[in-house]
Amino acid sequence: MAFNRKRVISSAIAVAVIAGAGALYYARAGSPVTEAAAAAKPPAADVDVATVISRSITDYQEYSGRIEAIDYVDIRPQVSGTIVAVNFRDGAMVKKGDLLFTIDPRPYQAEVDRTAAQLASAESRSGYAAADWERAQRLLTDNAIAKRDYDEAQNANREAVAAVKAAKAALEAAQINLGYTAITAPVSGRVSRAELTVGNVVSTGANAPVLTTLVSMSPIYASFDVDEHTYLRFLGHDSKETVPVWIGLANEMGYSRQGVIDSVDNRLDTSSGTIRVRARFDNADGVLVPGLYARVRVGGGAPHPAVLVSDVAVQTDQDKKFVLLVNKESKVEYREVTLGDQNRGLRVIAGGLQPGDRIVVNGMQRVRPGDPVKPDVVKMPGDTASTTGAP
Repeated sequence: MAFNRKRVISSAIAVAVIAGAGALYYARAGSPVTEAAAAAKPPAADVDVATVISRSITDYQEYSGRIEAIDYVDIRPQVSGTIVAVNFRDGAMVKKGDLLFTIDPRPYQAEVDRTAAQLASAESRSGYAAADWERAQRLLTDNAIAKRDYDEAQNANREAVAAVKAAKAALEAAQINLGYTAITAPVSGRVSRAELTVGNVVSTGANAPVLTTLVSMSPIYASFDVDEHTYLRFLGHDSKETVPVWIGLANEMGYSRQGVIDSVDNRLDTSSGTIRVRARFDNADGVLVPGLYARVRVGGGAPHPAVLVSDVAVQTDQDKKFVLLVNKESKVEYREVTLGDQNRGLRVIAGGLQPGDRIVVNGMQRVRPGDPVKPDVVKMPGDTASTTGAP
């Protein structure tokens, strides 16, 4: 009985092995279910694709700067006295020579009158001394006067002439001080508020108070610091060559005003690696106010063709930059690129792409090189070619 039981168990194991081998063979040979699964392919992913932009561009760099007035004047009194009139409105535009403040002129008018009288007296004495010396000259010729008396007449005439000059100088100084009682605008521009008003007594000297400030408005400066590379590339050439520059304010998307580089500092700041640059802009409408923040764009060199893409399409692979290109078969390709500068919201591609290439700009995370895609052609993100301002 034991022998028969072992024989039955061995037969059962053999049947199970043969059945498993048959099932494996059937699976390898291909069942309808396995063949259907093998025939199914992953669906093509939907991605946004844009054609790289090819256009002629001018190289430029962007910086942050501040608007500065060409002329900034602290208006201070040059004579002491009482303010009797304020002749402007706070924040008004004034022209050169416009009256701003009036200091009581009466004491200075009196001084003008006194020195004028002194001048008249000195001129009278000078006339008498000149006539007396002429007589002394005639008498000396006839030996009718002592040499001492002649010398005294000559000396008196010289003293009288000097006294006239001194009186004229005193009168001129008095007239200058009288003129200082009318404080006028030294330049055209916009005044601040009146710091001292009618009735206040002011004095001169080192502690003279600031009555108001005056800044010129047009033209106006924008000052900014550029790096050494930009200086050597755009600004370190013949100063006779005009370098274009644009600015945009904080509430503007583009660059609304074009100007020219007015001056470049005479040394590079070694601590920051930058050099101070000042650009000049027209400001006839008075919108640019000293102290405003400004985005500055500096351009240089001749226009040249370039390929541009959006930064959102550029990916990083360790120390490499790449984009996903869609070929004619609508399959994704890995394409390493060399990046250039920014230009109007786009990135210049110095190498790796050609005009007409199509790249993935949205959906990069859903595809890999070699995958088929369903490209949806869109405009290159960030392209501001229609924006007015700098090219």
